Amino acid sequence: MAISLSDNQVRLLRQRAQLLIPQQSVAITDVAQVVKDLCGIQAQDASAAALAIRVRSTGLLNDDVERARVQERSVIRTWGQRGTLHLLATEDLDWLLPLFSPVFIAGNRRRYVELGLDEDILARGVRAIYAVLAKKGPLTRDELIEQLATHDIRLTGQARPYLIWHAALKGLICLGPDRGAKPTYVLLSDWVGQGHQVHSLSQESAHAELARRYLKAYSPATPEDLAAWSGMPMSTTRAAWQRIADQRIEVEIADRPAWMLKTYASWLDEPPIDAPVVRLLPGFDTYLLGYKKRDLLLPPQHAKRINAGGGLLKPTLLVNGRVVGTWKSKRQKNRLDVLLEPFDQLAPEVQPGVEAEVADLGRFLGVQTTSQLMPSPS
Repeated sequence: MAISLSDNQVRLLRQRAQLLIPQQSVAITDVAQVVKDLCGIQAQDASAAALAIRVRSTGLLNDDVERARVQERSVIRTWGQRGTLHLLATEDLDWLLPLFSPVFIAGNRRRYVELGLDEDILARGVRAIYAVLAKKGPLTRDELIEQLATHDIRLTGQARPYLIWHAALKGLICLGPDRGAKPTYVLLSDWVGQGHQVHSLSQESAHAELARRYLKAYSPATPEDLAAWSGMPMSTTRAAWQRIADQRIEVEIADRPAWMLKTYASWLDEPPIDAPVVRLLPGFDTYLLGYKKRDLLLPPQHAKRINAGGGLLKPTLLVNGRVVGTWKSKRQKNRLDVLLEPFDQLAPEVQPGVEAEVADLGRFLGVQTTSQLMPSPS
């Protein structure tokens, strides 16, 4: 018989799975471990990705995230789930990229045709990108496009980023060190080298591993949630779900079936947390991107204040797993001014948690902080 979960239990379980319960993140001091535990962190905004690691770890600094990506290269910035930029653990690349690549390349076919990227141009373009970066990488996008012209690959408009994206989906390139505010591109094989741990899996095993790793980070959830998070077809996610049937248990959320890892069942017997759990989530945080529907986490009446369109998700103020407001910050030399905008008046017992989070933002970024709480709408 399925276990019926209250809304509060669902939010508590998801916070724990997402490493958002402070007591659970005490020992996590490794950037790659956070990224691996979440099976990737959305990174179209690199600074937001770093803050997503901050909120799930203890003692790490912004410089540690950059070191892991650029010097240690234990995490890689490339296109992953949903065909969007992610930080992925380097040791996961050998099974994740082959899993995603054919799905997103197939999904781009119509757009390739619209942009004049036929099979011949795509193939020649990929070969030219390899040749250019092998000799002259890292290169910014403008530099790469300029060099491609010397190989008779002359593209305009959106055809340029789509060719680069195609090369990344093929597992040929990834993002390298930033040059000022601009990212650069490098050959993945050169950037990662031969020393990284290889975890190649068969296609069926990779599908099962994706489902298991998803539930590890997002329990309780459904196959539909897995499809929304990964960008994989429903037929694939349903099959993957079945392959881990012995590792999950059924629960009920609002009288609907969902599942969680068996190993998480003991969490339901633990005593409740006394103090409110307050977290400042960055924009595009995985906590809100991991499910088909966000109603349990984000009150529907406030959804447009978080996502006003265009795929943008604002930074959010989270209390006990529920979004209760937004926040933004402005950098002033060595100071960070944080402005908090709650949907409703915050309870007095929440304020210490807010202050602690603002202070930790400053610690992570190496700056002093100030905070201002805007009055809630009447």
